[in-house]
Amino acid sequence: MICLQFLNTAVNVLVMLAYAAPGYVFIKRKMVEEESINAFAKVLLLICQPCLSIYSFNKADYTPELGKQMLLFFILGTLLQLVMLVLTYLAFRKKCKTDASYSVCTIAGTLGNVGFLGVPLLEALIENKNAVAFSAVYIIGMNFISWTVASAIITGDKKYISLKKLIFNQVILTLAIALPLFLTKTKLPAVLDNSVTVLGKMTTPLSMLILGMRLGLIEFKQLYSDRKVFFFVFLKLIVFPLFGMAVVSFLPLEPYIKATLVILCCCPTASAVLSFAEMYNKGQKTAANIVLVSTLLSVITIPLLMLLVKV
Repeated sequence: MICLQFLNTAVNVLVMLAYAAPGYVFIKRKMVEEESINAFAKVLLLICQPCLSIYSFNKADYTPELGKQMLLFFILGTLLQLVMLVLTYLAFRKKCKTDASYSVCTIAGTLGNVGFLGVPLLEALIENKNAVAFSAVYIIGMNFISWTVASAIITGDKKYISLKKLIFNQVILTLAIALPLFLTKTKLPAVLDNSVTVLGKMTTPLSMLILGMRLGLIEFKQLYSDRKVFFFVFLKLIVFPLFGMAVVSFLPLEPYIKATLVILCCCPTASAVLSFAEMYNKGQKTAANIVLVSTLLSVITIPLLMLLVKV
């Protein structure tokens, strides 16, 4: 039974990772230029990711009890990420100020591929359809952090930590659409719903496609020559999930909700880290390395950690 659970999780992660292959081929065969990767990243962040959020909310049917649980989950997930990110930044802030690669690694040690990889994993591993809705509120918290605190860490510019940046960003715009629909139990018209679903589900293949393109631009020896990458991957794949596991073990939550949070914490470094690095032109190679290494190693770490979780 344990072996079956391990293999099932590992296969699901491997299938998602396989989407990186076409991107690698495109770059190696000169079918796509390096300068074009930035455009793919913008499509992913500004179109597909918002659609994924709307799709995730649409998977559940609102009830007052579910609403309370999701609010608690949002607060818990956001606090977990903020605490981990702030502690990591405090430990490496001197290096972050002089080396962009450390700034990228700092946020990569916390922000996970919870939408692009987490949603498909939840759909595959947890029968309760509400799990995907919980991932949506976790993603909201992560996006708030990404567009504010994480952006400030990458760029070294405190202007991103402001009320304006917190209010006027794509997260709020997405919520302005998704939340009223969710709270009023309103479903999108079939044609529109299908379009949102297709665009939302494009996040996984597109994020892996970008990862494959970046992989095609680096030498494999770079993946294991930078020791700090493995240290921050260890933080993301082992330390952060165990931290989340320890926290939820004391909370009166349903088992599937606890499992949902742990699975999201187990996800490898977010492809969004690479997308932000591309947008801000900071530490792109390091971002690609840590996303790739964490994704590869997650094939082992996620199944192993799932053996500790009651799904």
